[in-house]
Amino acid sequence: MRAIIQRIKEGKVVVDQETTGEIKKGLLVYLGVGHEDTVEDIKYMVQKISNLRIFEDEEEKMNLSLLDIDGEMLVVSQFTLMGDCRKGRRPNFTEAAKPQYAESLYEVFVSHCRGLGINVATGVFQAHMMVDAVNDGPVTMLIDSKKVF
Repeated sequence: MRAIIQRIKEGKVVVDQETTGEIKKGLLVYLGVGHEDTVEDIKYMVQKISNLRIFEDEEEKMNLSLLDIDGEMLVVSQFTLMGDCRKGRRPNFTEAAKPQYAESLYEVFVSHCRGLGINVATGVFQAHMMVDAVNDGPVTMLIDSKKVF
């Protein structure tokens, strides 16, 4: 499982000219699910993302987590994160989970985040989405549950 997380002041997802998810201060999480991912990967990602200290404290040091600031989360499914671009010019998506499996793990991820008391908004799985975010910093992190980077 892979994620790109961005610290944002606000963000929203629009599908077919309708806003499907919107948050204020918090994290925009692009989430990619691999075919070998399990609930253990979800648990790792939820804990890592929700507790990652990337928000500034009163001394302007990145010392606070999403949970510390009572921030929100906008989760957007993005299978392209599983793309392998090392060979040729076209990404290879063989590591990406099949849609039905990916959607179930995506939903479990969202559920686990909500279980921590985080207000979570989402996009629409497999839809063409327009994502609008006001980056704060910018602060952008890459996380992989297999710890390949």
